Amino acid sequence: MKKSFITIIIAMATALAFSSCNKQEELNPESIITVDKVQYTPFDLWLQKNYVDTYNIQFKYRYETIEADYNYYTVPANYQNSIILAHLVKYLCLEAYDAAGGIEFTRANFPKLIFCIGDYEYKNNGTIVLGTAEGGRKILLTGVNYLTQYVKDADQLNHFYFKTMHHEFTHILNQTKDMPTSYQFVTPADYVADEWNSAPFNVSSAEDGTGYLQKGFISAYSQNAYTEDFAEILSMYVCYPDSQWNAWLQEADSYDCHGSELISAKLDLVKTYMKDSWGIDLDRLHRTVQDRLGKIAGGQIDLTNIDIN
Repeated sequence: MKKSFITIIIAMATALAFSSCNKQEELNPESIITVDKVQYTPFDLWLQKNYVDTYNIQFKYRYETIEADYNYYTVPANYQNSIILAHLVKYLCLEAYDAAGGIEFTRANFPKLIFCIGDYEYKNNGTIVLGTAEGGRKILLTGVNYLTQYVKDADQLNHFYFKTMHHEFTHILNQTKDMPTSYQFVTPADYVADEWNSAPFNVSSAEDGTGYLQKGFISAYSQNAYTEDFAEILSMYVCYPDSQWNAWLQEADSYDCHGSELISAKLDLVKTYMKDSWGIDLDRLHRTVQDRLGKIAGGQIDLTNIDIN
């Protein structure tokens, strides 16, 4: 009886095995594991040619949760604005560094991912995040959906986008080759961390000489830390015309202060670092960016063409 029972069990198992094999042969060849399918656009092809093939850089304009910061409410970037921004980044940043240091410098050092989101990242202290750099790999650009209102205004274009690009790229360069240690001793006692956005630290000049320009800082944010100060000096010098830079220096000397000497000393250290460490003539980069900003403001550059032929 026991042997008969075991025999029945074995027979049933064998039948199930053959049945399983037979069913396996009839499975649908389509995988049950699916990946989001992307419908490639002419813009994607343009990015492949002008970013990936030329610089080995990805310009991501489609929203990807994994690239976003969960600490902020973020939205996707507008498609047409992303096209304009991709042209601007290429023309005002990538190609400007090509002109100053050669394309191999840009290929080797610029982060391999640029990720765009539609809105700004709003912080609890009343400031907004215009961009970030992450470990030399990625630059985040925010507020893309507001871009069109700034395209013909060089000051606003710089404030919201390109000062940020050059600032964050400076951090990446500093992560690879250290900035000069002497820089932090030019204005060592006046860094105020996150208080830079609060009075009186956010005032550029004052009768009592406590304005940030008078104390030797090119911007209020420069007072955050010497590393931010270094990146601000470079980005502000590159992005703004000589007339604006000279106006800042003049204000830095208001009320018998001598802030311009400190700012100029910092700029000299930044120029030396860029030349000695990277072979970049900062004056040439400044002239290149200013010339290109003028052409954009004058409507001489087509920022919407995505023809790859």
